[in-house]
Amino acid sequence: MSYLRSIKIDVKIVRNVLIYSFLLIGFVASSQVKSQKEKLDSLLNLNQKYTKQDSAKAVLLIDILRQYARLNNPEKVEEYGLKSLQLSHKLSLGNLVGLTYNRLGLFYHGLTNYQKAEENYLKSLKEYLSSNNQTRAAGIYMSLGAMYVAIPDYAKALEMNQKAINIYQKSNSEDDLSNCYINISEIYQDLGQHKKALEYNRMALKFFIKNGDERGQALAYEGVGLAYFKATVAELISMDILPDQKLNASLENFNRALKIAERIEDNEDIVSSCKTNIGFVYEKMGQKDLAFKAFQGSVEVSKKNNDKRAYAESLFALGNFYNNQRDYINAVKLLTQTLNIAQQSKLLDIERDANLILSEAYDKLKKYDESLAFYKQYVLVKDEIFNAEKEKEITRRQMQLDFGVKEKDYQLKQQITDVVLQQQVLFAKQQHQKLILRQQELDLSDKEKMLQRLKFLQQQKDLEAEKKVQSSNFEQSKLLSQYEAIKREKQITKQEQQIRYDGKVKVFLLVAFALVLFTAGLIYFNQRKTTRLNKIINKQKRELEQLSRVKDRIFSVVSHDMRTPVNSLISFIQLLEEGNIEQGKLNRYAGSLKNSLSYTSSMMENLLNWAASQMQGFNPYLEALNVYVLTEDVVNSLKSTADLKNITIRNNIPESTYCKADSNMFSLVLRNLISNSVKFTPEKGNIILTSENHNNELLIMVTDTGVGIAEEQVNHFNKSEYQGAGMSTPGTNKEKGTGLGLLLCRTFMGLMDSKITVSSTKNEGSTFTLWLKKP
Repeated sequence: MSYLRSIKIDVKIVRNVLIYSFLLIGFVASSQVKSQKEKLDSLLNLNQKYTKQDSAKAVLLIDILRQYARLNNPEKVEEYGLKSLQLSHKLSLGNLVGLTYNRLGLFYHGLTNYQKAEENYLKSLKEYLSSNNQTRAAGIYMSLGAMYVAIPDYAKALEMNQKAINIYQKSNSEDDLSNCYINISEIYQDLGQHKKALEYNRMALKFFIKNGDERGQALAYEGVGLAYFKATVAELISMDILPDQKLNASLENFNRALKIAERIEDNEDIVSSCKTNIGFVYEKMGQKDLAFKAFQGSVEVSKKNNDKRAYAESLFALGNFYNNQRDYINAVKLLTQTLNIAQQSKLLDIERDANLILSEAYDKLKKYDESLAFYKQYVLVKDEIFNAEKEKEITRRQMQLDFGVKEKDYQLKQQITDVVLQQQVLFAKQQHQKLILRQQELDLSDKEKMLQRLKFLQQQKDLEAEKKVQSSNFEQSKLLSQYEAIKREKQITKQEQQIRYDGKVKVFLLVAFALVLFTAGLIYFNQRKTTRLNKIINKQKRELEQLSRVKDRIFSVVSHDMRTPVNSLISFIQLLEEGNIEQGKLNRYAGSLKNSLSYTSSMMENLLNWAASQMQGFNPYLEALNVYVLTEDVVNSLKSTADLKNITIRNNIPESTYCKADSNMFSLVLRNLISNSVKFTPEKGNIILTSENHNNELLIMVTDTGVGIAEEQVNHFNKSEYQGAGMSTPGTNKEKGTGLGLLLCRTFMGLMDSKITVSSTKNEGSTFTLWLKKP
């Protein structure tokens, strides 16, 4: 709230103040003031140049007083305050006299010199009342109310705020009334009268909403939330709130306050406070994650602000939350940071609480020396606070006497007739006395607890010291035992030397025996190795012989089957060149040549794939393949061949079937198997493709209704050393083959870390099964 209201002065004063203002603005602008010290120098220079003793000079002296107050220079504040008062009295400027006393009161209020602050406030009040400046007088009442809260003297604080309310009600100043209601609500909060605090917060909120004051709304909603949160069960019932609704009601109002505060500027103090209070509510509700998020948010917001108290309070709240969650490492870290800020900024209450929680945390960590040290520091700070409170109490009593003497004449002229005010003041006095008595009881209880805790911590420390002494004695005993053991060892050394000599002889004999055994074993294992290598060589020899037979077969096929299609092609070309061949014969020759070349193409493809599989460095690329898509492609490519024999090929593999294989190798294997089925299946036969899951493998079955395979050929094919049949069997329509198809299938499935098996019944059909890995 602003205390600088409009001052009713004559036209001459206004003219002089305007002259001073224009001079000040021009001088300050030309000097480009960048700091408080530079601004003070500018004012002092202007004061030297402006020699006229008028109202402008008085205002200039007040501004110099304010600047020295900002720089915390009491001597100069007194000096220029006296000069301003002398000139204002001389010119009979009562409002400026009141303004000077007000500035002096505010300065001493900030220094917590409450006696001097009260003295100057009352002088300012007297001047404003005598000049009938009620607005300024109400502002002084509010300043006095704030000062009495700091002492604390709640009865006087309520009285001063009520007097300000009486003035603002007459002038219908709703903004100032709202501020008074907020101040009174905070007084009742301090007195523990949360229902009354709720009433005044609601009265203030009504005006804040009406006038669109969002900052005031945020403060009022936060006050309502605090009233619900701190209220007793009896107070909650009188507020029409059930006890189990307490936390939800508090949370709702804190969230309202936070939502409003986050959309206005210069809001860090309210946002930080709201987040901290929301954290307390969530912690009470047992919602630890939301509580942690709120406390952490408060720390982040207050860190950006320059308010050390708000930052220290948010750090303490988060540190205490960690301590309650038994996360003592993080608690110590944050509370140490809180303690440093509190010590630097002289925040004794936060310093006291931080020392206490640090002592508890170190106690849980079993670091009793640190726990005792922080608890002693807690006791010292608490005594310091107690001494400061005693000084405040002495000041309060002295001020009560002074206030009584100074107000005696005024009370004779104007008695307080407001019954509500009298009741409030009397109630506040009673509550204040109860608080004092309660505080005294708590102090006695705290002292007993402190003595007990100090005794406990001292005992812990003594136990640790005793433990260290016992450990030291144990180490000494251990060293002594080691010394005795060394002596005994020396005494038996000679005996051991003889024993060692005898042992060496035995060792020598054992080593000789071991060497003989080793040599015999080496010879035995070499013989076994030779036998094993011979078996491997014989196996490789058989494989090479088989490979040689396959190669001979290939050359035989190439020499015979390649010559016939090529000769046919040459003859066909010659006929075409002569040009005297009938179209019917041409078509028959072309069809025959096409079949011959198709067989030759298939043979060449198998030969090239077989040759590639025998090359070193030929490795498959295994990937996840859609089996349905690949089988469809192969089936479509062989459909025309199957149609020639009216054979039906059905693909019953599900569309979502996948395996891990090389795409080209898998397609070639399927093509050879289906081609073989077409070759050995009579007309109007069936070929069916199916799949089956077997543990971690996928089984692809190619089943036909062909002539089948002899049992000895099935057994031969299913053996691991299968190297091909070595010859080709004609199909049901005398189709030719190379004899390499099944060999390629077996080779490529082995390269893909898979296998192929066959089952067959003569004259009923065969089933080839591909065992593939799942992706």
